[in-house]
Amino acid sequence: MKITIIGINDRLPYFTEEVQQIIASAEFFAGGNRHHELVKPFLPEKYHWSPIVVPLSDLFDDIGSRDGNWVVFASGDPFFFGIGNTFKRELPAAEINVLPRFNSLQLLAHRLGLNYGEFPVISLTGRPWHGFDKALIDGANRMAILTDRKKTPVEIIGRMLNYGYSNYRIYYGEKMGGDKERVMVLDAKDVSKLDFKHPNCFFLEKTDNAIPARGIPEEFFEPLEGRPRMITKMPIRITTLALMQLNRRKVFWDVGACTGSVSVEARLNHPHLQVIAFEIRLESEGIIMRNARKFQAPGIQLVMGDFLKVDKKELALPDAVFIAGYGGKMEEVLDDVSKYLQSGGVIGFNSVSAESRNRFLNWCAHNRFEIKQQQQIQVDDHNPISILVAQKMN
Repeated sequence: MKITIIGINDRLPYFTEEVQQIIASAEFFAGGNRHHELVKPFLPEKYHWSPIVVPLSDLFDDIGSRDGNWVVFASGDPFFFGIGNTFKRELPAAEINVLPRFNSLQLLAHRLGLNYGEFPVISLTGRPWHGFDKALIDGANRMAILTDRKKTPVEIIGRMLNYGYSNYRIYYGEKMGGDKERVMVLDAKDVSKLDFKHPNCFFLEKTDNAIPARGIPEEFFEPLEGRPRMITKMPIRITTLALMQLNRRKVFWDVGACTGSVSVEARLNHPHLQVIAFEIRLESEGIIMRNARKFQAPGIQLVMGDFLKVDKKELALPDAVFIAGYGGKMEEVLDDVSKYLQSGGVIGFNSVSAESRNRFLNWCAHNRFEIKQQQQIQVDDHNPISILVAQKMN
């Protein structure tokens, strides 16, 4: 099967004689609705059109049932986060040729005279927030953002402002390459006032050198009312996370998150991590999210309820778990954690008493967990804390 993917912009296209011959020799065509309207004058008298709409399974079923040459119309460069990548994945045996145009970000950069090679691209088109959040926490000086109908400029910039990232200039473009193209340079605070049209994209450029704080003193966190000492002390928190070697991990569970201090610190120091916080106290929900916003830590997934009872089937499996609270059920919580913890993953545990330390060590000895780190730290006049890290063995 031969498939030619032709990139076009949002205006009546100009096709070379070579491209017109490719179109004339094809029987089957596919593209979005707006693509169809633009290319109708160039299509042969009799043709079959397959719309590119979600779910794409209908498109690929249609292609698989028709033997002949296909021409697919796509926006800009089909291999720039586009449909070309999907065709390669779904039809690995097909002969795919691509005739690209400039993509929307390139067109926007051309209009504004920006060196777009200095702007790493983050696609939020049908994708989660993780890559964008990581770039913010890392203090990225420049970003190029691809949007969709859900993650709109208002939604994206609103998320930035909600977590205190107001220090970016926005270079915005919509309907790039079309007759209704619009280009603007904005401050973040102006975005909510404007009416944006789809499709759109934008560049972000930092206006200062600020980055989120790390190693946050415990007194800076909002505490549980009447229980300020329940926050894990900063030296204990930083040491525990370092001993867990989170730079090598991917998914971190914080069991008994309380005020969110450990989750926030893990997110800021290791923004590649997917952080999931579990907490049973209803009053902690607002506290955790307010602390996350205060310290510019987007992307913490909060699961409220009894850890032993909440549904974890849809959650990402952890390779690192910190157990801050277990409600008097240490062994039950450890048993449950062990069911989800990946092989080679670690459990971090802070013990304030010899009894809890011995119970943790005893559980590890009977459940094929090897103690990798043991340290004791005393902060000011507080009781000494035993920091333990155990690894799940095969």
